Amino acid sequence: MAAGGACAHASFGRCRGNEPQAAEMGPKRLLLRYFPPGIILEYVEGGELKTRSIDLLDLSPHSDVVALVEEIQKEEPLITASCKEHVIRLVQRLQEKLGEQEDHKFYLFKVLRAHILPLTNVAFNKSGSRFITGSYDRTCKVWDTASGEELHTLEGHKNVVYAIAFNNPYGDKIATGSFDKTCKLWSAETGKCYHTFRGHTAEIGHSAEIVALSFNTTGDRIITGSFDCTVGVWDVVTGRMLHILIGHRGEISSAQFNWDCSLIVTGSMDKTCMLWNAMTGAHIATLTGHSDEVMDVCFDYAGQRIATASADGSGRVYSAETKKCIAKLEGHGGEISKICFNPKGNRILTASSDKTARLWDAATGHCLQILEGHTDEIFSCAFNYKGNIIITGSKDNTCRVWH
Repeated sequence: MAAGGACAHASFGRCRGNEPQAAEMGPKRLLLRYFPPGIILEYVEGGELKTRSIDLLDLSPHSDVVALVEEIQKEEPLITASCKEHVIRLVQRLQEKLGEQEDHKFYLFKVLRAHILPLTNVAFNKSGSRFITGSYDRTCKVWDTASGEELHTLEGHKNVVYAIAFNNPYGDKIATGSFDKTCKLWSAETGKCYHTFRGHTAEIGHSAEIVALSFNTTGDRIITGSFDCTVGVWDVVTGRMLHILIGHRGEISSAQFNWDCSLIVTGSMDKTCMLWNAMTGAHIATLTGHSDEVMDVCFDYAGQRIATASADGSGRVYSAETKKCIAKLEGHGGEISKICFNPKGNRILTASSDKTARLWDAATGHCLQILEGHTDEIFSCAFNYKGNIIITGSKDNTCRVWH
């Protein structure tokens, strides 16, 4: 049960011990986090309000909740005997959420024309209230999802802005990666540039365009993938490179941390996906099976499954534990450029050059819905945190918001 993350959907419950010492030690309140399942403890230490999270990444509708809470109690002194029943009820609520069936159909809500030159990528902040777009016009723009209003234009790159990301779950910073071989860190609120990540020598810096980037969930690390076939792991505060991941034989297309920041997954034009130890930079496994370039890779929120999208027109789902393929997504009429899980992990969204986006059942690989309307290739797509809004970005130079 690793710590990390932030509370999304809160359930406020107070529990205090009967004896003075337990009252001092017990949490002030407990918060539910639905995606991925977890409990956030708020407690006071030295007069300061602090938080700690208990990640329940292995929770399933079939878990023995009482036994699980007893295990938590052994590891977490803040969960006192007087809290036990309340914690059991909270975990049961998380379990119910995981077991809920859903048949949400998405319908077009809004079409936005974002940039003068073609778009490259789109991404949501955690709540879905804002999204960002990258473009060949060398800028990244920040938008209000509901109104479609442009809030900021992030200017400074000297070439195409290709990779973009919010530091979710916080959403107060934006990272941009460019064909100018740099990555920039910006304030999401003001649009000010905090830092430019550059390698000081060819040995430690990227020697080609940056095409992929991702924050970890604690916001203190960022990874950048490059056409030079390497992935850099950086310290956000100092701008220092911590590791360089070398092993792919083709250009990097995508790179992402898992939820607890222990693993990194990378996709490459060499038709493979690789798993790495995020702390040491060591190579763990290579996932194979695609007959053409791997265009995108992602973890589900719990970090238990990996999805890959390929130029061969198919998607694949792998178990992060066994490294085996457990589902294939087949049906697109062209290459798949983007793939992502919904927060719950039971749906997968893909974007394709066949001008459609598709929604799939993550367990079976069955196609559930085809999102049509774009007049050119769709190269990017994303869910908001609740999983009830989708955004798609196309070569037709529009973003479409689907509810």
